[in-house]
Amino acid sequence: MMEYQVPQFIEVENKIVGPLTLSQFIYLAGAAGISVVSFLYLPLIAAIIISAAAVGLAVALSFYKMNGKPFIEILEAGFGYYTGARFFLWRHEDAPAPKKQPQRKTPAMAAAEEPRRAPALTRGRLSELAWSLDVQNAIPDSRTPSP
Repeated sequence: MMEYQVPQFIEVENKIVGPLTLSQFIYLAGAAGISVVSFLYLPLIAAIIISAAAVGLAVALSFYKMNGKPFIEILEAGFGYYTGARFFLWRHEDAPAPKKQPQRKTPAMAAAEEPRRAPALTRGRLSELAWSLDVQNAIPDSRTPSP
């Protein structure tokens, strides 16, 4: 029987560029590129503001972990929450119901609003219905051919 070594710590990314992983290097290189472009084409104040925001986001994406999760996963979950549909079971509203003006009711409208009651089914009525069904089924139908 052969024994195989199972790799452990597979969650650890390989260091590719010095002490940085590939994703960390891409985030920081992107921020550096945004900073260079903003300093070349924008006024100094705007370039400083944009560069500071880009570098801050890149550093957070590269190194910051919240509750053991990378910052990119936190951003993704937050974005999904704010853009996704929400399901509310109950929402309290204090708005009063609009008042309806009374309308004149016609006899047909009054009859339509009355609740309809099912006819009472008594033991005698039930036996009459059963007898009528038995009698109708016992009489041969003239439309069906006889054997």
